[in-house]
Amino acid sequence: MRAQRPNPLQWIWYALGGGLPRRLSPWVLADTTRRTWILRHFARALVQMSPLVVLCLVAVPVPFGYRASAAVGGLFIGLTFSMAFMTETIEHRAAKAGYPPGTAARVRAERSERERVERLSPYRRDGSGSFD
Repeated sequence: MRAQRPNPLQWIWYALGGGLPRRLSPWVLADTTRRTWILRHFARALVQMSPLVVLCLVAVPVPFGYRASAAVGGLFIGLTFSMAFMTETIEHRAAKAGYPPGTAARVRAERSERERVERLSPYRRDGSGSFD
């Protein structure tokens, strides 16, 4: 059975740092531990920065070139900052969903080890199942 997903408004709230109902806790853990967890983190960071970027592009009364360069620079700095605190942010999201601190890192490590073992398994090589 797949974890229930948040609706689009709930996801935007979640991306902005809000908590989700407890029934969505399994989805939060899956979101923070899937193979694509880093890309998902950056997608949430872009959603968090988008209001400021739009405001910078639309409301600041200077030539568009200056506004665009400020927006791009702000995105770069914001994503750099986001990357620096990625694991802490992910753990905080999992803890807000009701999981003990360190759960997301542990699940990712277990999954990574399982995938490594499966990749190196002699039964997986060439699909033959023989020990060469």
